[in-house]
Amino acid sequence: MKNTFLDYGYSAEEIQNRVNETYYAITEGHDRFYFEGLRETGYFMDTGNCDARTEGMSYGMMMAVMMDRKDIFDRMWKFSMEFMYMDEGFLKGYFAWSVAPDGKKNAFGPAPDGEEFYAMALFLAGKKWGDGEGIYNYTAWARKILRTVLHHEAPMWKKDEALIAFVPACPFSDPSYHLMHFYHYFALWADEADRPFWKRAEEASRKFLLKACHPVTGMNPEYANYDGTPNPYGPPENHGDFYSDAYRTGANIGLDVLWHGENKDFSKIADNLVTFFADIPTEDFKKYKIDGTVIKDAKGEDEKALHPIGLLATLAQTTLACSPEAKDAAEKIVRRFWETSLRTGERRYYDNCLYMFAMLALSGKYTPEV
Repeated sequence: MKNTFLDYGYSAEEIQNRVNETYYAITEGHDRFYFEGLRETGYFMDTGNCDARTEGMSYGMMMAVMMDRKDIFDRMWKFSMEFMYMDEGFLKGYFAWSVAPDGKKNAFGPAPDGEEFYAMALFLAGKKWGDGEGIYNYTAWARKILRTVLHHEAPMWKKDEALIAFVPACPFSDPSYHLMHFYHYFALWADEADRPFWKRAEEASRKFLLKACHPVTGMNPEYANYDGTPNPYGPPENHGDFYSDAYRTGANIGLDVLWHGENKDFSKIADNLVTFFADIPTEDFKKYKIDGTVIKDAKGEDEKALHPIGLLATLAQTTLACSPEAKDAAEKIVRRFWETSLRTGERRYYDNCLYMFAMLALSGKYTPEV
């Protein structure tokens, strides 16, 4: 797997040390956001909202597979099953997207990005460590999750178009949920009857992102209609803009190219996005309309990005899809990312999740070949 940091002259030893130090910081360090919970469980806390979310739980499990930390993986999966999985009611079979650290559910609705990350992490865990019994039969549970998201009374995919919904049976999507690089493997590992669907979803998501990303800036909205146009669902916020959720799309495009090879359309998006931000200092990142216009706050001042280090991290991962024409901008972003520390303070969870994924991807360690 390509090691971008090595290509830029960093040594294999310092790269491995940096990956290890980053993971240690978020799981064991002073500013960690991984905590051990009740009954031999563990969870990532969203430090900005003081809850555990399926987003972070499934992210944490994916990181644990890549870092060969079965202990953390099993604790997080046990927390997910004990406190988030819903085994009754209309949404039976899904995971509640937000719970308190003591396991009390804050909401009973699911978020599809959690389910798809859970499934991929579980498949990889089964391949890396082998399947056990009960909830630790990782492969069986991955298949069960994918069976549920497609065949539930309130499915998580708009099945005719093979596009993921923002929430089950929702009339719009979230571009950052489109993980075509995962669907490629779902088409190999899911229930045999559903494999053609996942192959269709892989291509449908690639085509969707070509419509959702602006042709000049490469930016995409947080929420988008199924035709790719921005959906400003709100208030209080306008989710048709390039803001926190939206940053992950470029990172996903980068990972898709890393895993599955050159894609000229994705390279164009990546080139545009990375070039737009290459000369803007991280501390000056703003909230933007997808055409690059800076958004003003209620006082008429430029609205700052809530997660600037997270944006920098995703831009660094986006460079994996860049063409040679954008090599200078890509190198600026990657080197700035390398020189930037993890975020501290109450908003560190989201930024540092994205930071860890970028560190894994750019070092060639975010791979399905576990």
